[in-house]
Amino acid sequence: MNAPAVALRTDRIDLQDGQDAGPVGAQLAVLTLDRPQEMNPIDHDLVRAMRERLVELDSDPRVRAIAITGAGRAFSAGGDMKKYRTLQHDPVGFPAFLADLHAMLADIGVCRTPVLALVNGIAVAGGIELLLGCDFAIAAESARIGDAHLPFGQMGGGGSLTLLPRAVGPARARELVFSGRLLSAAEALDWGLVSRVVPDDELLASGIAVARGLARRSPLAVGHAKQVLNAAYWEGTAITAGLRLEREVASRYGLTSSDAHEGLAAFAEKRPPRFTGS
Repeated sequence: MNAPAVALRTDRIDLQDGQDAGPVGAQLAVLTLDRPQEMNPIDHDLVRAMRERLVELDSDPRVRAIAITGAGRAFSAGGDMKKYRTLQHDPVGFPAFLADLHAMLADIGVCRTPVLALVNGIAVAGGIELLLGCDFAIAAESARIGDAHLPFGQMGGGGSLTLLPRAVGPARARELVFSGRLLSAAEALDWGLVSRVVPDDELLASGIAVARGLARRSPLAVGHAKQVLNAAYWEGTAITAGLRLEREVASRYGLTSSDAHEGLAAFAEKRPPRFTGS
């Protein structure tokens, strides 16, 4: 039986844990690449579906974090090699696929909701490109992460050649690209590709814990912070321009946001803040 054209599952997890975990109804949205038999390949249909889901979830005030993960033993082994045999003969379709893949990574960067990668198993080629597009990543101990385009006669085109040097430095990026080797989860942590490594059976729970922490924050402040952080990373903003943007956004937020004033009031009154996102 043929695999479905799109295999992207969306699950919503309630973040209330019996304590003060943000507003009632706060959720973590988990996007799962769900073609485990093929190690969750990234094709054009998946990219289009991912872009639609990101817009939908980012516009939902209940969603305080988005997690991306894979079903089975892989986060993603990259592009669909079977489809590439046709796609790489299509002078219109192949550049269009890469353009949409880049646009998906940009969507992750500009959406106000934090997006974290929960890296299970193999993350190579398009898988590492998806990881690099996320705000940060948590890896399972079994994760193996690399570029791995060159061993198959391919080259990175979905972002790894641009984003990897910014994440790990030029020399390490060249080593990973040229060698095609896979890093262990511990090495990926040491290199700065992931921010935490956890036992395999704790990966989702770790993502939920991060989301619960975010649910206690002002979503407006979180979104503004992400905007300023990513302006420097994605747009190459010079320090002077970055400081100006930070000053402008922080001034507007501090002067006009109810959440900023609520945070100060809660601190003075020694109580948990009640943020509304306004």
